[in-house]
Amino acid sequence: MPHKDLSYLVEGTDEFWAYIRQMRWAQTYALLNREEMMDRLVACVEEWLGVTVDRQEEINCHHNYTEQEEHFAKPVWLSRKGAISARAGEPGLIPGSMGTASYVVAGLGNRRALNSAPHGAGRVHSRLSARRTFTMDQLREAMAGVEFRDTDAFIDEIPAAYKDIGQVIADAADLVEVRHTLRQLVNVKGD
Repeated sequence: MPHKDLSYLVEGTDEFWAYIRQMRWAQTYALLNREEMMDRLVACVEEWLGVTVDRQEEINCHHNYTEQEEHFAKPVWLSRKGAISARAGEPGLIPGSMGTASYVVAGLGNRRALNSAPHGAGRVHSRLSARRTFTMDQLREAMAGVEFRDTDAFIDEIPAAYKDIGQVIADAADLVEVRHTLRQLVNVKGD
């Protein structure tokens, strides 16, 4: 490699297209996985309530992905790392941490931002740093009012390990319009 820190595959080569095929397979798998989780959630809610759930709108958006798009009259491969697509009117989700608000948004189509918006709060502490910094008592206090499995497996997900989602949304005001604010009631995470 001429530049080990700037390695890449040349578009049009067999290696490039092999990578693109595998990447697209992984992105399709992720999309189908999210659809399966939603189907299972809806089935559980229907069983619990004893009624059929009327699906009025579903939002299933990628984050941390690559897609071929056109920007400034040029076809490009755009990688949205820590970002979602936010074309004009496109629905999206911007989650906070497991104990803070999340947002249903509509993209504003900001060309300078390549029609993108943040995909969530983002970490301010690595998982290891959070485990070293926070205690179970702090986690319990931060999760007051939200049902969660009370185990130290979740210390690395404490809300204080993430950026302030309110500030993230305020900073994204020229990228998205907030349509709904969601408040967590229950947090489910495997350990």
